[in-house]
Amino acid sequence: MQHAITLSQQLELFKEYKGKLAKVAGANKSATIIKDSLYVLSAGSSDFLQNYYVNPLLNKVYTADQYGSYLVSSFNTFVKGLYGLGGRRLGLTSLPPLGCLPAARTIFGYHESGCVSQFNTDAQQFNKKIGSAVANLQKQLPGMKIVVFDIFKPLYDLVKKPSDFGFTEARRGCCGTGTIETTVLLCNPKSVGTCPNATQYVFWDSVHPSQAANQVLADALIVDGISLLG
Repeated sequence: MQHAITLSQQLELFKEYKGKLAKVAGANKSATIIKDSLYVLSAGSSDFLQNYYVNPLLNKVYTADQYGSYLVSSFNTFVKGLYGLGGRRLGLTSLPPLGCLPAARTIFGYHESGCVSQFNTDAQQFNKKIGSAVANLQKQLPGMKIVVFDIFKPLYDLVKKPSDFGFTEARRGCCGTGTIETTVLLCNPKSVGTCPNATQYVFWDSVHPSQAANQVLADALIVDGISLLG
């Protein structure tokens, strides 16, 4: 994960942005903008799928539960840092059913016909940890509103019964072979084997849901989103 910008680095960049905003809008106006803005955090999927599960230096030393606790600790530090900089509204996506992602099935699911059950169990345990952390943070930080967008169940339902939602393929992505490719370089509309109609696929590549699937997820989470605005 050398290409990733860490949460601590993101806070430093946000602090830099806050300083620039103050120069443009003035101290009072910029503080209001920071306070009323919505912040969205999506973290954990790549940490598990592209780091923990494939890195023996991690998975041979730490259990998935211990690794999850480490990630939650980083999340706690990030939220407190954001709060200290004036942020008050945070939306957080839960982990998806990791074991149902095409890449997970390809690399780790050779012994199972469906989703990789252990990965889904790990994701559910991590989501419970995040839920508890959020509850504690809201008690510790007056005025902080955090909403968890639980994408596990709606995406799991899409994978298990795609036809109920108008999809025809949920085991592989539209792009390329749909089993392992990701990133723009390996996966784009011109990649060999890319399907002609991505709207029929739950996944665009081996990790990310298609635009059509994301619309279904967004519709399922709209009420949670509205609560963040209140």
